[in-house]
Amino acid sequence: MRSKLVAGNWKMHLSATEGVALANAVVSALGESADLDVVVCPPYLAIPAVKESVRNTPVKVGAQDVFWMEQGAFTGKVSAKMLSNLCIDYCIVGHSETRGRFGKLEVPASTVSHFAETDETVNLKIKALLYHAITPILCVGETQEERDAGKTVSVIQTQLEGALAGIDPAEMYGIVIAYEPVWAIGTGLTCASDEADRVCGLIRTRIAEAGSQDVADNIRILYGGSVKPDNARDLFSRPEIDGGLVGGASLEANGFSAIVAAAK
Repeated sequence: MRSKLVAGNWKMHLSATEGVALANAVVSALGESADLDVVVCPPYLAIPAVKESVRNTPVKVGAQDVFWMEQGAFTGKVSAKMLSNLCIDYCIVGHSETRGRFGKLEVPASTVSHFAETDETVNLKIKALLYHAITPILCVGETQEERDAGKTVSVIQTQLEGALAGIDPAEMYGIVIAYEPVWAIGTGLTCASDEADRVCGLIRTRIAEAGSQDVADNIRILYGGSVKPDNARDLFSRPEIDGGLVGGASLEANGFSAIVAAAK
């Protein structure tokens, strides 16, 4: 049976001091979380302090992105080897925001090209993380325009094929997938739970085709996109949804703890 996983993506929020305070509050609110993985993903600069603050607790720490090269002249980048040295457990890859696909655009449209993630770079990042025994949380999802055009399935299939190219089926056990419809990220809109479950089921079918049925039966598929305490229980009760990747709601301890409780 697949265990649930709830991950909080703090994005570009919170200093190290603020992050430690939030992590401590989350730990206090959670108590014991048997058969459930809880992850917080702070900004890079807060990772060491947050990691130390949750030592010997059920809460794991993840990163929000990674670069695929071990080292080199790549200004501002952080490698999987560096994250491994911090004993990171998880890392998000292919988030719509790193792909330049925003549900709510908060930067000038002329700057979107700054965010240039591709399926190829996502693939390279996954391979680097697996090499260092860090669990990738692979994000896939469609924009509103793609959904309206009936392209949801083809878009997600293309993203999955590109991200998982050349990865041995046995390694897929070490990957988590998050279905994050772009139109529901930061917009307050949430995909209806039955539709989210349907799409997660389609993802599982594609994994079975690319790897094996056993991989598909065991890989965890999350839903992300305006997950909140009032919709989490319905989403997490669906058979194909194994938890959530939570954005804004993970920045408030009580709300995030309520979401985690919904997954128990």
